[in-house]
Amino acid sequence: MPELFIKDITRILNGKQFGKLNLPVKYLLIDSRKLVSPAESIFFAITGDRHDGHAFIDDLYQKQVRNFVVQVLPDHFENYTGSNFILVSNTLDALQKLAAYNRNLFPNPVIGITGSNGKTIIKEWLFFLLSGRNNIVRSPKSYNSQVGVPLSVWLLEPDFDIGIFEAGISRVGEMEKLENIIKPDIVVLSNIGEAHQENFVDFKQKVSEKLKLCKNARTLIYCKDHKIIHQEIERSGQGKGRILFTWSRMGKADLEIKSIKKLTSKTQITGNFNRSSIEIVIPFLDDASVENAIHCWCLLLYMGCTQSFITSRMRNLEPVEMRLELKHGINNCTLINDCYNSDIGSLSIALDFLDFQYQNNKKTLILSDIFQSGRENNELYSFIAELVHKKKVNKIIGIGESLYHYAGLFKIKKKFYKSTDEFLSHFSKEEFKNEVVLLKGARDFEFERISGILEQQVHQTILEINLTAMVNNLNYFRSKLDSGTGIMVMVKAFSYGSGSFEIANMLQYQRVDYLAVAYSDEGVDLREAGNLLPIMVMNPEFGSLYHLVQYDLEPELYSFDILESFAKVVRKNGIKTFPVHIKLDTGMHRLGFLPDEVDELIESLRKHPELHVKSVFSHLAASDEKIHDDFTRYQINLFDKISNKLLQCFDYPVLRHILNSSGIERFPEAQFDMVRLGIGLYGISTVHQNRLENVSIFKSTVSQIKRIAANETIGYGRKGNVLKERTIAIIPVGYADGLNRKLGNGVGEVFVHGKPAVIIGDICMDMCMVDVSGYNVKVGDEVELFGDKNPVTRVAEKIGTIPYEVLTGISQRVKRIYYQE
Repeated sequence: MPELFIKDITRILNGKQFGKLNLPVKYLLIDSRKLVSPAESIFFAITGDRHDGHAFIDDLYQKQVRNFVVQVLPDHFENYTGSNFILVSNTLDALQKLAAYNRNLFPNPVIGITGSNGKTIIKEWLFFLLSGRNNIVRSPKSYNSQVGVPLSVWLLEPDFDIGIFEAGISRVGEMEKLENIIKPDIVVLSNIGEAHQENFVDFKQKVSEKLKLCKNARTLIYCKDHKIIHQEIERSGQGKGRILFTWSRMGKADLEIKSIKKLTSKTQITGNFNRSSIEIVIPFLDDASVENAIHCWCLLLYMGCTQSFITSRMRNLEPVEMRLELKHGINNCTLINDCYNSDIGSLSIALDFLDFQYQNNKKTLILSDIFQSGRENNELYSFIAELVHKKKVNKIIGIGESLYHYAGLFKIKKKFYKSTDEFLSHFSKEEFKNEVVLLKGARDFEFERISGILEQQVHQTILEINLTAMVNNLNYFRSKLDSGTGIMVMVKAFSYGSGSFEIANMLQYQRVDYLAVAYSDEGVDLREAGNLLPIMVMNPEFGSLYHLVQYDLEPELYSFDILESFAKVVRKNGIKTFPVHIKLDTGMHRLGFLPDEVDELIESLRKHPELHVKSVFSHLAASDEKIHDDFTRYQINLFDKISNKLLQCFDYPVLRHILNSSGIERFPEAQFDMVRLGIGLYGISTVHQNRLENVSIFKSTVSQIKRIAANETIGYGRKGNVLKERTIAIIPVGYADGLNRKLGNGVGEVFVHGKPAVIIGDICMDMCMVDVSGYNVKVGDEVELFGDKNPVTRVAEKIGTIPYEVLTGISQRVKRIYYQE
């Protein structure tokens, strides 16, 4: 993003400045809740049907914002000392004009993506596919609207090689404005569907509007099989004067798709390009992903990427995360909360998310009326009824006049209500037991009221788990791996305190290769929750060996005793072969076979062909500490040597792995066949902490506020001495929740209103007391124990331990809330 001064911006916007300070500006702000850097921000007071940004000027001024673009000057604006107001006729137009100015400064290629569906996925995939070779800026999330696009384009800087931006419209006239901001050199047109169809006369008009993004583009990429798109391009003359790069499954095109083969967990796509047969494999089976991938393939071919590069990148494509929240519900239910919008496309995505929740067999959909679909109601709800049936939903609860009217279309167990109030008046907790419940409703239906009664009610202390951040951390570590290197993820100890099946299901969706747990009961829980990934048990106990066979859990064999005992169990169960993992001790001196035991180990394994060795591995003792790098290399070399000796006795492939999280970052040459990702997934690194995202926020609320007189004491043992009058807040979290007692008596702190508040006195079992003197704190205010403001690494450092202990110490009575952005 550029840095301009107020006088520059006034000139660019052709506005009138009120205020004399020529302050620098880096950040554009339209939402007062998303303020980052007040001194360098300029707020655009955008007005709309339901909001007026001018109403937030006073609040932002109190937060130190000093630059504003307005359509109307606030009353007594001269009282806003040290501020600048730029008066324009339309603040939205001004925002777009400023972004367009920045775009004109950018000399490198810009890719614009439009269409009814797939824009965000294509954008994110192109970012992944091209980022290995280029420095790329792209739209954040799905910022593709009249305000989202200018905020995205503002991010352009000359250092970037490529810009990739989405452009979404809902009515005639909008694309011309977006084109003037993005000015794409290349346009990818995905498809034309029914989103916002109510604002267009017909599909032809919508296509015509979408094609306006090509006004100054030199290249247009699209699928010729979408006849309405192809015909409109020919009719309008949009193909003249620019390159048309097309693909087709049915006829002549630049890329001619010859076959699409859906295999067990991937799709193989073969095509002809420049008279040569080429192929990609993507880790998806659905038709939408296939189409999105082919669009990306076309762009990469057009940009001159080699087919070998494309092939290697395509096989590692990842799903684009969805904005959903996963919570524990009443009566052993799981609640999926997606109350942000309700349309056919997002409903289908949410139903897919529902489908891969394996912890409960019964699946229920609570759905509101769908607005602005562009379809007649009978056609719309017939389609939804069919979709719900295909997604194997067991029960639907419909809320809204339209759904109530078309209840007869749904042939599954059902109940329908005309309003949310009517549903709530008939609600009974006994109706919801042992099921996954998806809440999918338009904002107008206030489904948060339903979420409130379906959610498991536990005390106010919670641990929030950001699944999006976790996926981003996973992808960061994946970016460090060579093509073909597998990844095993550690989910032992309740996934480092983050949860059990919730994390494992996400990892299964993200297609990791293996999970690892410490004990068999952890693996049993995952199997009973429906997880199908291979699971290695790292510390199998003699009493649990039968469970391993029963639940298809693969044991780590670390001694001759455990090897012989498990071989006996396998034979007793009449199993021909069962997968096992061999642990070698290369210097950690915990579990594992020592180097001088390898010959005997080989003989033992030869005697037991029923033990099928899936992997051989070892554990690094100090890969995170540079002072021990020589020892780490010694371990790696020793592992290489003795594992090679071991592998020679097998006539089938065996995986090798030794790297943990810090090893992945620091010793990339030792990836072997697989790596084991542990604490790094949860946002902790001793190497590149700034590259990882915080995953967990441990928070509570204020239960009571008290004024404590001078010379009084606080807490057990009268440890908290008050030398002068103080205001304290009582927080309902204690050592039984996982707040370490060592943090008491001034050692630790919590954050209230973004400010630190020291813990006073001993931490109790269920409560602690903090000093909030001078803060305007009220009962019910949120308190962060660790998270974004108070990193878990800092908390661990204060009490002389490691983040592992802090995270795994969070009690299971603390409610976990999972969300995806």
